[in-house]
Amino acid sequence: MPEEVRPAARTPFGRHDRSWRERLDQVVEVMRELSRQTDANQMVTIYGRRMRSLVRLDATHSLSRRGLEYPHFRITRSTSWKEALDPWRDRERLPMLRGGLFAELLYGDVPRIIDPLEVPEDDPARAYLDGMGALIAIPHYEDGVGLNMVVHARTDHGGFDPEAFPDFVQSSNLFGRTTKNLVLTGQLRRANEALDRELKSVAEIQRALLPQAAPEIPTLEVAAHYQTSTVAGGDYYDFFRLADGRWGVLIADVSGHGAPAAVLMAIVHAIAHLMPGDPVPPDHVMAYVNRELVHRYTGPLGSFVTAFYGVYDEKTRRLSYACAGHPAPLIRLAGRCGPGSVMMLDTACAGIPLGIDPNAGYGRQEHQLTPGDVMMLFTDGIPEAFGPGGEMYGLERLTRVLEACHPGVDAARDAVVADVAEFCGDRAISDDRTMVIAEVR
Repeated sequence: MPEEVRPAARTPFGRHDRSWRERLDQVVEVMRELSRQTDANQMVTIYGRRMRSLVRLDATHSLSRRGLEYPHFRITRSTSWKEALDPWRDRERLPMLRGGLFAELLYGDVPRIIDPLEVPEDDPARAYLDGMGALIAIPHYEDGVGLNMVVHARTDHGGFDPEAFPDFVQSSNLFGRTTKNLVLTGQLRRANEALDRELKSVAEIQRALLPQAAPEIPTLEVAAHYQTSTVAGGDYYDFFRLADGRWGVLIADVSGHGAPAAVLMAIVHAIAHLMPGDPVPPDHVMAYVNRELVHRYTGPLGSFVTAFYGVYDEKTRRLSYACAGHPAPLIRLAGRCGPGSVMMLDTACAGIPLGIDPNAGYGRQEHQLTPGDVMMLFTDGIPEAFGPGGEMYGLERLTRVLEACHPGVDAARDAVVADVAEFCGDRAISDDRTMVIAEVR
């Protein structure tokens, strides 16, 4: 059938003789404009203005019973207002009414066409419907209940076509759901922004607990790397200046990620620094931190902490250490490079992670370091980093990088960081990555 002789189209507001292509162009134009909106109130305003340009509507009012009981309701929008209110931000300024035609329609919970329309003088709706001859009422449903309603009115009779009314109820509700989703998206965005600000504050506090500079030890050159998988993380490293030319070095990894892990990391820091006397010997330090964690913090939470703590004597270059379920450090032997130049420090007497069993025991071991030895302490986020295909970086590859004999601790650290980054590619970091590299002078 040629387009120019097509029958007039039905709308709930009566028939019109615009071609289907003209109507399609108008619909597309409206949809394009609405799709650009990020503010729900602005989108509703634009939609209402567009509707009134396409069809004749003499009055439009929006009602809500959200949080109210019969017969109370609010007017949330009205074409009769001189000042447009935002129902999500100006809730306390919205008119509160009770009873009458609007309450009957809103709590009736079903779409209605009233034609002819007669509103009594004492009805609260009279001020909004004075002079109107017909209306349509469309509930917007949430969880099966029409908490909101849109009322369109015209001054004449017979202006609303019942045959097209069901389709309009459907499209109006779909628009209502779109608006609701945009509101929820905005609320979620603001909540995420607030949470992000809080996490950044946690991260700033957390990083303030870490050493701000490498310690100056006469016979040991030190470099460190710290990278979290989220804004805040649970890895921790620290240095302690002890009596008689000794230094303590601690590296730890809290189970989990994000803010909870960062908080527990701060607790570990506090416990370690508040330990009575110098934090020696290493096995006593482990036992003390473990008991405090279990009794005060981790018991009911189910969290735990892996840790390695060593005490280095700058005069004898001897390392005394204890391990609590943490990866064993690697040592590149002095004067050697290539395969076989790296050994793993013996942690045969290591105990279970901290924070699980208050009575756990931790053995102490010693290792004599030699000038030129390079020792790397690290958390499992480095060997357990994943590549794009899901393959693990692994201890073997980490060992090969250390075997390459990059001169200086900074160069060795940077080589590991670069190699892990190259291996992982664009894959997101799944765990915190921390390392401390020390070269014996």
